[in-house]
Amino acid sequence: MLALRFVRRVAAEVRRDVAAARGRDPAARGVTAPEILATWPGVHALLAHRVCHALASAGVPMLPRAIAAISRSITGIEIHPAAKIGDRFFIDHGSGVVIGETAEIGDDVTIYQGVTLGGTGFATGKRHPTVENNVTIGSGANLLGPITVGHGSKIGAGSVVIHDVPPNSTVVGNPGHPVRVEGRRVEGPDADWVHLPDPIADAIKVLASRIAALERAIEEREQRAAVAPLRRPPAAHEPAPAAHGEQNIRVNQSLGPNPAGG
Repeated sequence: MLALRFVRRVAAEVRRDVAAARGRDPAARGVTAPEILATWPGVHALLAHRVCHALASAGVPMLPRAIAAISRSITGIEIHPAAKIGDRFFIDHGSGVVIGETAEIGDDVTIYQGVTLGGTGFATGKRHPTVENNVTIGSGANLLGPITVGHGSKIGAGSVVIHDVPPNSTVVGNPGHPVRVEGRRVEGPDADWVHLPDPIADAIKVLASRIAALERAIEEREQRAAVAPLRRPPAAHEPAPAAHGEQNIRVNQSLGPNPAGG
């Protein structure tokens, strides 16, 4: 009876894994389940991990690591036998994926090639990320340390995440930081990598706009200075210029009395 329950559980997990691959990989549309089982490396790695994890949980020595090593050499995906993975997990393409010993992955999570769920330093205990349900992680992203990625979040390709990620948020950059925190969005994998915000590009645009405004202000000021008449301030030893009436009186005084008037 125990063996029958185990077989049924494994069969149900296999069906869910195949359904996840068909639902999230456009290349799997219209492909039969046997073909997916035979040719999808992400499915192979996950099935091997489920066996490794069951053996490791049962205390079987060496064999779980041996199976994991064989799976890594065939699929290019390294999953530690002790890692905890939920239902409907899908690894697209998968080459270069590394999932550490204390990593925990929830349900309906999708990750792409080159993703690392790794640790930092040589600390013991919980040292790998916890990824909650319905998270999408882009290719080449690195999630390091005992951080938590909240439900429904999206990690941009190439991001390096070393801090907790709020639920329903989008993270980009190195180091990664949330650039968009939304309300509850539609459930399901989010593979729209084209329209991710770029905070660095936005900052450069703001700086470029500010520089252009300053250049225009300087140019206008120089033009006004060129048009205005040049006025030389009087020297220290020169008297200040007199008014027009005072100049006439001084000229008449210098000429003396009018001879004609006697």
